[in-house]
Amino acid sequence: MVASTAPSFNCDRSLSVGFSQDDSAALRRGDVLLETGTHTAWGASVTAQMYVPISRESAWHQLIDYPQWVQYFPDVNNSYLLPDDSPKPGSPNKVEFKRLYQTASKNFLFLSAQVEIYLRVTEIFQQQIQFQLESGSFHDFSAELTLKDFSDGTLLTYFVQATPLIPIPSMFIQQAIHFDLPRNMRIMRQALCR
Repeated sequence: MVASTAPSFNCDRSLSVGFSQDDSAALRRGDVLLETGTHTAWGASVTAQMYVPISRESAWHQLIDYPQWVQYFPDVNNSYLLPDDSPKPGSPNKVEFKRLYQTASKNFLFLSAQVEIYLRVTEIFQQQIQFQLESGSFHDFSAELTLKDFSDGTLLTYFVQATPLIPIPSMFIQQAIHFDLPRNMRIMRQALCR
């Protein structure tokens, strides 16, 4: 499987419009569609999309098992839920709030970075998981993981924008993301399909 950057790929996080035939075929064959951009002078944004040949319900139940994220992203060392004061499961509006703690390590150029992050997580049942920075090793961080029915499985769209506290030019961050994220998404797909 090869990461596809598909110049025709127009990343609409809401996915209100369909894909081109080429993008749709690339997704079904296992490619990861990727679009990177600048977020701040020292940050970056990225949207990655991939097809997973399992039901949205199955994908959802695995994705909200946050300790398993160490299996999806090799650089993540710890991922676990923290106590919070959110509504309990079965909330009538199907929205849940959680707190998540993660640590990761990454070798980047001549640096070895250790990051720690506390996130506020909003789960919209079987549709979307939103992550907002509470505190940690970032100036800012937000992400969304959206699930939609696609072909005979699920389309996962992962959007993230972040600015690390360590000033690294966004061009270098974009290059690292371009290499790492498709690989990580493929690892995630393999873990979800086990």
